[in-house]
Amino acid sequence: MAKHLLIVESPAKAKTINKYLGKDFQVLASYGHVRDLKPKEGAVDPEHGFAMNYEVIERNEKHVEAITRAAKAAEDIYLATDLDREGEAISWHISEILKERGVLDGKPLHRVVFSEITPKAIREAVAHPRGLSRELIDAQQARRALDYLVGFNLSPVLWRKVQRGLSAGRVQSPALRMIVEREEEIEAFRAREYWTIEAKLKHPQGDFGARLVELYGKKFEQFDLPDEERAQAARKVLEKAAHGRLTVSAVGSKERRRRPAPPFTTSTLQQEAARKLGFTTSRTMRIAQSLYEGVALGSEGNVGLITYMRTDSTALSAEAVEELRALIARDFGRQALPEHAQVYKTRAKNAQEAHEAIRPTSAMRTPREVAPFLNDEQRKLYELIWKRTVACQMIHATLNTVTVDFALPDAEGGPAAFRASGTTVVDPGFLAVYEEGRDTKSEEDEDEGRRLPRLAVGDVVPLEAVVASQHFTEPPPRYSEASLVKALEEYGIGRPSTYASIIQVLQNREYVYLDNRRFRPTDVGRAVSKFLSQHFTRYVDYDFTARMEDELDAVSRGEQAWVPLMERFWQPFKRQVEEKTETVDRSEATGARELGIDPKSGKPVSVRLGRYGPYAQIGDKDSDEKLQFASLRPGQSMHTLTLEEALELFKLPRTLGRAEDGEEVTVGVGRFGPFVKHGTTYASLKADDDPYTIELPRALELLKEKREAAANRVIRDFGNGVQVLNGRYGPYITDGEKNARIPKELEPRDLTAEQCAQLLAAAPAKKGRFAARKTTAAASSAKPAAAAGKTVAKKAAAKQSTGKKTAGKKTATKKSAARKTTAKKGPDR
Repeated sequence: MAKHLLIVESPAKAKTINKYLGKDFQVLASYGHVRDLKPKEGAVDPEHGFAMNYEVIERNEKHVEAITRAAKAAEDIYLATDLDREGEAISWHISEILKERGVLDGKPLHRVVFSEITPKAIREAVAHPRGLSRELIDAQQARRALDYLVGFNLSPVLWRKVQRGLSAGRVQSPALRMIVEREEEIEAFRAREYWTIEAKLKHPQGDFGARLVELYGKKFEQFDLPDEERAQAARKVLEKAAHGRLTVSAVGSKERRRRPAPPFTTSTLQQEAARKLGFTTSRTMRIAQSLYEGVALGSEGNVGLITYMRTDSTALSAEAVEELRALIARDFGRQALPEHAQVYKTRAKNAQEAHEAIRPTSAMRTPREVAPFLNDEQRKLYELIWKRTVACQMIHATLNTVTVDFALPDAEGGPAAFRASGTTVVDPGFLAVYEEGRDTKSEEDEDEGRRLPRLAVGDVVPLEAVVASQHFTEPPPRYSEASLVKALEEYGIGRPSTYASIIQVLQNREYVYLDNRRFRPTDVGRAVSKFLSQHFTRYVDYDFTARMEDELDAVSRGEQAWVPLMERFWQPFKRQVEEKTETVDRSEATGARELGIDPKSGKPVSVRLGRYGPYAQIGDKDSDEKLQFASLRPGQSMHTLTLEEALELFKLPRTLGRAEDGEEVTVGVGRFGPFVKHGTTYASLKADDDPYTIELPRALELLKEKREAAANRVIRDFGNGVQVLNGRYGPYITDGEKNARIPKELEPRDLTAEQCAQLLAAAPAKKGRFAARKTTAAASSAKPAAAAGKTVAKKAAAKQSTGKKTAGKKTATKKSAARKTTAKKGPDR
């Protein structure tokens, strides 16, 4: 029996560490957090010092039991969870559980931390344990309490005022605001025309171009030629003055140095992996976690390949720098080494939680050596980290930029001039290993790699043509994952460990989506952001959020207590929630817009956000008993929809013709998309089908496919609600309330009613919110594939044809019911 118990978060880490400590240690994993707040209102009690009511997470109960049994038998316990606040909190929760279960009884409890999983680091950490850090625990407690109180109080307000099922997070909401504000900038942007002029020059050593830098005796600016007429007039003046050639009037040469980028922090790793590898932030962190926890390297066994991947420090240990310099001298020559090691200052305000930047645990493990043991994702990320780390300790790159001016002193209207630039690499230095990616290219970047022929003052170069080119100014780009992470870091919103989860929550809630790898807000996301920005301005303010992070950092440093911080936040927040719940009108909160007047009926046309998404409406609910509604088409936004586009939507549902039985076939758009209908049969349109142009033959084809699929689904029907069906995972028996598996030895087509009844009786009852619903296969076979059911499609068709007042209808929900639903979901962090 092992004398010592060491607890980490993950089984992969446990496996790697286990081989370093010997038989006297048993290493177990907690599988992440072991406790969390109880998922109901009151889990944080502001009236009693913000007391927090925790319970063991159900899925980890078995792991907690294993830890408890091992702790009883061990002489002492080592808590070796991650070195940040989350890791400290996990260690504290484990210790609290063991105390509650009477396991400790005076047994020594040690806290050990390490930033890399190597034999030396592990043994040194175990040899020099410390106690639990009350400051880090308090900082994490405060963050968890804040997230809980914001989520459980602000989300129900969104349900009432915007849409059911929404959530607001303390850090997620400012990030959403960034994306929405950028979208509004793009919509408000008006492109401005401008023209540039370039001289195309021919030379025996290579053709090149020179851009116009002086015109009519003054420096040429971007908007000096705002239209084609003036651009072409200037081009003719320049051509006339040149006489088919340009003369070199000045040659300049400037040598400059470019220094390597610092080693990776969490945010810069996420940014660079997005730019260079196309990885999402969550994917980057998942792969980095596997490299940190350990990878099997043949006979070496499991080895941790990188240091801890949640850090905002750019520091490197003296030992790591020494090894890097030895590797650089060996593989790139001593001339690639600077005289002294490169030192990088950490910009983050509170970077003491993680000891080092993200680096290889041993630079001597080159990407080529470890590649056979890594999957493709791990190989790419390890190579990125290795190259960046090696490059950061190499000599600067030396670049030489040459500029050549061509003057036209006698041009009509005043002197003119062209300039050509080119940059060559004199000494690549660190560029031999790695070059940092950029979101946008500068003029210098464009010049790099462009070589100019050797020219001297007085040289004459033949002019091939003077070309005028039209351009338009462009709006600011939408955020990519890389640029969003960079912006969050610059504003001080969130911390390195939260960037991936912030982005994931926004996507999971369908507040934003990726379009060509750039974030765009959905109509729901815009409504949420607008509501919070107008009515909870302080809590989505970038400065306020950043200050709150600073205060949490101060708690982690022991500079202030967490309960007073919570009190300062809670009282004004609570008052504002209560006030806005009573005073804000729902139509205002959802961003409803009046588009104009319907020329047929003379009634107002508006666009609104309803329970199932954005929709157009004809009529006024205050004066019309019969309103008309139409769902927006994919790609349309309620914020940019025009009157003409809205009126087009009311052409549905439309009749396509009659089937052979004489019954009408119609097409419409329901909650879950466009569909065709014949009698009680509904069929969803495919991706290439357009409800506004689809014709009868195609509709009949879709309906036929649907009927055939429904017929093939039913294996046997006993006529009393009991059926044998083909399901997603194979044949099964159902009576609408319970489903039963079919034993392998039985043939589904040969089952009798008695056998089905016996198997259903032995089957467990359905769980979850659909347990009480009774749906037969006959009913479900009539449902469109893209719709949740026939009823929804019927309602959608009725809503559009009769104008029955269903869209946007307010749902009266008691406060307690709203809170209960929130408790099930939990707040977003």
